[in-house]
Amino acid sequence: MPKLPARIGKRHALEGAGVGVVLLGLLLWWLLPLGDDPPSGSVKFTTGNKVGVYYQYAELLKGALSENMPGLKVQLLQSNGSQANVKSVAADEAQFAIAAADAVAGYEDAHKDGPDELRAVARLYDDYLQLIVPAGSDVKTVADLKGKRVGTGLNNSGVRLMANRVLAAAGVSQKEITPMNEGIDTGPRDLMAGKIDAFFWSGGVPTNGLQPLAAKPFEFRFVAIPPDLVAKMHEQGGPAVYYRSTNMPGDAYPNLQHGEPVPTVAVANLLITRADTPERLVEWFTRIVIKSRDDIGKNVHSAQLVDLRTAIYTDPLTLHAGARRYYRSVKP
Repeated sequence: MPKLPARIGKRHALEGAGVGVVLLGLLLWWLLPLGDDPPSGSVKFTTGNKVGVYYQYAELLKGALSENMPGLKVQLLQSNGSQANVKSVAADEAQFAIAAADAVAGYEDAHKDGPDELRAVARLYDDYLQLIVPAGSDVKTVADLKGKRVGTGLNNSGVRLMANRVLAAAGVSQKEITPMNEGIDTGPRDLMAGKIDAFFWSGGVPTNGLQPLAAKPFEFRFVAIPPDLVAKMHEQGGPAVYYRSTNMPGDAYPNLQHGEPVPTVAVANLLITRADTPERLVEWFTRIVIKSRDDIGKNVHSAQLVDLRTAIYTDPLTLHAGARRYYRSVKP
C-alpha cells in the first residue's frame, strides 16, 4: 500500500489531537464542579412547623449551607406542611422545600396540563403516620375512631392527606368523626388536656413535638395501622401508591412503646426545587445535603437515613440537572 504524503498524515494527526482535546474538555466539564467559587445570592426554603422535623432538619441544613456557601442567604419559611410546600415552590414563592411524595404526586396529578416546573434534589427520609390516644381510650383500631374528636392535621399538610386516606381505608367517613384542625404545635397539648380524643401526626421519628406525650409513660399509646389497612389505602390509587407498610422502630419513643415496634404506614420525603433553579446552585445544594448527613443526624435522627444510594430515587419527580450532575460525579 502506498504511503500517504507526510503533510497529509500530520494534518490528520493534528485533527485527531484536536478531537481528543475537545473530548477531554467535555469530560472535565461533566466531572468537575460548576465553578470553583460557591454560589451566592438568596433563596427561600419552605419547611413546616417549628417543632416538626421538617423545620429542624432545614434549620441545621441551613447552617451547613452557610458554612459551605457563605455568600448565599437562606431564608426559612414556616408552613402547614407538604401540600403547602409543593404549592409554594410551584408558585415560585420559594426555591426549595421538603415535601412527602404523596403530596407531590397529588399536585402533579392535579396539574397535568400545567407547566412542568417541579424537580427533585434528593430523597431524604421517611415520614411515619402516628396515631396517638390516651392509654385508657377504647380506641384499639382506626375504625374505633367513629364518634371521636380526632386531630387530623392542619389544612394543606401532609398529615391531613395521610389521615384522611387511612380513615377512608378503615371505613370511617368524615361525618362519623369530629375532625379537628390540629398540628404538631397544638395536638399533643390538646390531647393531654382532653380537648381531643386522638391525634394523627406524620413525621420522621422521633419528633420533638411529641416529647410532651412521650414524657408521660403509661398515659398515652400508639394505635397500630396494620398491613391490611395499608393495602386498602393502595386500592385508592393515585398518590396512595407511594405508601408502604412498615413498623415504627420500638426505640422511637421508649416511654410510649416500651420497646415494641408499631405497625404503621410510611411515605418518603423529597427535597424539591424548581426546574429553573440554577444548575450550579442545585449541584452545590445536593452535595451539602449528602455531606452534612452525619452532622445533622446527631441532632435530627431522621437525617441519618439520608443516603447517597437512595437519594436518587425521587419518584414522582425527575432529578434536577444540577442534582443529577452531582450524583454522576460521585458514582463509583
